[in-house]
Order: sequence, then structure tokens, then C-alpha cells
Amino acid sequence: MNRKIIPQDTIVAFGGVGFTLLMTWLIWAMAPLLKDVPHLADSGASWYWWQLPERTTMGIFSAWFFYGLHQLTMWGLIFYAQRSQPKYRHTLHEINWWALGLNCFFCLLHIVQTHIWYDGLAQHVSIWSALVSVAIMLIWVLLMETPRRGLFFGKKPPFSKSIIRAAKKYHGYYFSWAIIYTFWYHPTEATWGHLMGFSYIFVLLLQGSLFFTRFHLNRKWTLLLEMWVIVHGTIVALESPHNIGGMFFFGFLGIFIITQMHGLNFTTLQKWVFTLLYLAGASVVAIQRGALFYIELPRIALIDYCGVFILAGILWLITKFTPVENPANAKD
Repeated sequence: MNRKIIPQDTIVAFGGVGFTLLMTWLIWAMAPLLKDVPHLADSGASWYWWQLPERTTMGIFSAWFFYGLHQLTMWGLIFYAQRSQPKYRHTLHEINWWALGLNCFFCLLHIVQTHIWYDGLAQHVSIWSALVSVAIMLIWVLLMETPRRGLFFGKKPPFSKSIIRAAKKYHGYYFSWAIIYTFWYHPTEATWGHLMGFSYIFVLLLQGSLFFTRFHLNRKWTLLLEMWVIVHGTIVALESPHNIGGMFFFGFLGIFIITQMHGLNFTTLQKWVFTLLYLAGASVVAIQRGALFYIELPRIALIDYCGVFILAGILWLITKFTPVENPANAKD
């Protein structure tokens, strides 16, 4: 009897997800040790509550130094990998093991850093910088995937091949920055929003560590990573006093209906079922919330789709100054 052999990259990916759950549990388990940390009063939507009332020298140094070390290390690995151009395969390259090990080390280091000095990058930069950095990353994915699934109900915008090549060439550098910057922005607190956010960051670091493997290109896996923001964004919104959970849930889910579900082999009937369920759910919330919900509903999709064209324009300008060649082993 022949047994199907599970590829190495798949085994490592599932093991990494298990490690992600373990790391998230560790943050939760250690959270009571932070209960006496002092904070300033919340002063509005732009205020980040999880920072010390007064900056400390070691808090500043540890957050920025460890973040910088983490960031430069990952950028160096990406640069080395792109220069060496390894083939996409199911077995891990040596560079993958280095990325996995270093990301694991820095994740544990950040937990330790929080419990000794607490402060992250939040003492110096706005919460909006962390939120926008991840939003642009999700917009970037929408742009990269347009040749395969289109942008509006399977229809493909007329983006040039050079724009898509540039998006694929530079996405690792930008994604690495957005993820690692956001990771070191927050102390490892254990609110539901923090826990969901850290679990999201951990699996994104896992995905980045698996570059040049075939699992890195697994469409069901990458769609799951895209849609993780539905849960995370909704939970964070529900924890806020502004009652915008519906806007985030149906906003991100709307992108699934308009764009993301057209990248998998769903039948036309299945797509209609998803669409009707979405419309029914949004209608129920609209009845409860009133006319305001119709203003909130399209905001996220409008921002994301406008962002795709703005990003395409920026990458088009980049290609005019630095032409991007198509590597022989590039994958769509």
C-alpha cells in the first residue's frame, strides 16, 4: 500500500503554526506579570494606551536596538536569497532554516524585553504608522495577485507586467518591514486584540521564512493569511468604544466577495451562495445600525482598491528608474 509522503515544507509549516499557538499561549500565560505596569489615561482614537507614562533609557534602547537587529537580519536574508535565486521546491533551503531560527529567537526576545523594560516602539511613533503599514501590505497582495484572480469579480485591471514584477521583487522587503515594525511596536500584552495580532504576526513571519518553497505559494494558505485580518480587525474594533466591528467584518469580507474568492476553484453556485450570505448578513446589521452603516460599509474596500492603483502608480515610477528583470525561476 502506497503512502502519500507529506512534503517537508508542509510539515514545517504546520509545525510552525503549532509553534505560533504555543507562543501566543506563552504571551497569555505571562500577562499577569504585567498587571501592575502603569499607563497614562486614554486620550482618544490616536492614543496608544500600552506604554509607560514616562520613557526610560533602556526601554527606548532595547525596543529600537532589537527591532533594528531583527529588521536588518531579515532584510539581509532576503537580499542573499534573491541574489542566489534558489529554485522553488518542497524541501527547505539552508536560508529557510536560518530565517525560521532567527525569527523564533527574536519573538522570544521581544517577550523577554517586554517583561523587563515593557515599552515598544509606541513611545516614539503613532499607532497609525503600525496600522497603515499592515494595510499597505494587504493592498500589495491584492496588486500582486491580479494576474491570477483579477481585482473586480475576476476582471483584471490593465497593469503592466513590469509593475507586477516589481511588486513581486520588492514585496519581501516591504512585508518584512511592515510585520517586524508592527511586532516591535506593541508590548506583548494579552488583550484579545493583542493575542490575535501577535498570532497573525507569527504566522506571517512563518510565511516569510518559507520563501522559495512551494508552500510559500500555496493558494489556500495565502488566502487564509489574507483573511486572518477579518477576525483580527473585527476583534480589535469590538474592543474599541466606537462600535465599528461591523464595518471591519463586512468591509474585509466584502473584499473576499469582490476579489479573493475568485482566486480559487469555486463554482459559480458557490460564489453566489457566498455573495447572498454576505448580503443577508450585512442587511441584518444595517437594519440594526441604521443609515450610518451604509456609509461605513464601503470604507475599507474603497480605501484598499484606491490603494491598489496608487501602489501600482508608485511601482510604475520605480520601474522607470530601475527596470525590473523577470528572474528565470520566478513564480506567479
